[in-house]
Amino acid sequence: MTDTTAVCRRLVGRTAVVTGAGSGIGLATARRLSAEGAHVVCADVDEASGKAAAEEVDGLFVRTDVTDAEQVEALFKAAFDTYGSVDIAFNNAGISPPEDDSILETGLEAWRRVQEVNLTSVYLCCKAAIPYMRRQGKGSIINTASFVARMGAATSQISYTASKGGVLAMSRELGVQFAREGIRVNALCPGPVNTPLLQELFAKDPERAARRLVHIPLGRFAEPTEMAAAVAFLASDDSSFVNATDFLVDGGISGAYVTPL
Repeated sequence: MTDTTAVCRRLVGRTAVVTGAGSGIGLATARRLSAEGAHVVCADVDEASGKAAAEEVDGLFVRTDVTDAEQVEALFKAAFDTYGSVDIAFNNAGISPPEDDSILETGLEAWRRVQEVNLTSVYLCCKAAIPYMRRQGKGSIINTASFVARMGAATSQISYTASKGGVLAMSRELGVQFAREGIRVNALCPGPVNTPLLQELFAKDPERAARRLVHIPLGRFAEPTEMAAAVAFLASDDSSFVNATDFLVDGGISGAYVTPL
């Protein structure tokens, strides 16, 4: 596996807001953006893990329920008030609960909860971040979607899949709408990542894990650091002509018909 340790300082002096910063992709990304020189504002609903992340990267912790509009607005205001800009928004918080299953099994309450956390939160974060970026005349928004926004699975998590499709479509539209104001919006589309979220899901259903792993040409799940490296690229000027697109980091899943033995 490629070493994804930061080897350059592309984000010196920029302010990055990371939701879901307490664990998984969010934590790895907070570390990576900090290593590249950014001031990192760590948002999480879990106070202990969020504070620990902020302390580790010498950043700011703001406890945030990303489904609450007032808390989301306060998050971005805190970033601006503390560091003077909002340059990067990595809208990453999300859930994948076991009760989100086949459409035949998933109840309306579970459907709505996943939509709120995975899709409405991205709407709220973009709505809060864009005014700061418009005033600056620049900014990069990276929204966490998923490769399932592009592909169908027989092992369905119906609300998760639908929410990530919504994130992808919204990111594309915002990227088009605000491009000439210097704001880029892209959707990061990870394949399965070795995070606590995935581990919890697959621990309850090892057959589901095995069934999915066989479809990955690289033969393994991704590591959070590999997603963090992709976010750092999208946040930086190295991706200055990448906009309104789905940025697939999926180990080749979406390109595969038959995978190697």
